[in-house]
Amino acid sequence: MQKIAVLGGSFNPVHLAHLMMAEQARELLRLDTVLFIPARIPPHKISLSLAPAEQRLDMLRLAIAGNPAFEASDIELRREGPSFTIDTIEELRRRYGESAEICFLIGLDSVSELGTWREIRRLAVRCRIVPLDRPGAREPEAAALAQAVGEEEARAILSRRIRMPLMGISSSDIRARIAAGRSIRYLVPQAVEEYIQRRGLYRADASTASGAEKKPCEGLNKPSQGSRHSS
Repeated sequence: MQKIAVLGGSFNPVHLAHLMMAEQARELLRLDTVLFIPARIPPHKISLSLAPAEQRLDMLRLAIAGNPAFEASDIELRREGPSFTIDTIEELRRRYGESAEICFLIGLDSVSELGTWREIRRLAVRCRIVPLDRPGAREPEAAALAQAVGEEEARAILSRRIRMPLMGISSSDIRARIAAGRSIRYLVPQAVEEYIQRRGLYRADASTASGAEKKPCEGLNKPSQGSRHSS
């Protein structure tokens, strides 16, 4: 039986904490593959500094080169509209079959907001939701989670919690450093740093967002910071 984990996000840009979280999950969950899936248009997370989807995918491929267990997927980039997790999981089910074990990795700070996600109860059946502890993450509200997925599934989700080494690296801080002309060395892989420099991404005078990415999506609720897998 294949064991696959999905790590999604805007990856704007991918950084070393993303890679560390994926490797920790791979080891502890004994995964065959970790799929890094950049969102085409992250629900609720519309940013004027969102680099074009193709460039975020390029950076991911550079970052994971050399790790045979890591794979970058364009599954959400090929779909129109916002990137809803349930759609992605169903597509992966068609690809890998019903016998595959699919884990969905989520930041602990987003667990309390699962009630706002599209078809959350079906999602909890179609994959194993695995929370990843992160620096400064607040404890999830057990009552809110139970209301979203049911008490039994809520207990199962919380029991899968993986504690991560505390690495206070964020994409927003990296973008701010670039805009201010500061170094991002040792925050991202060297190949990613060189790609950002060549493309002039995230500079204060750069405009990297497309028109579609500048306009908020109607009818979507705001997720917690750092999450793209919502509603």
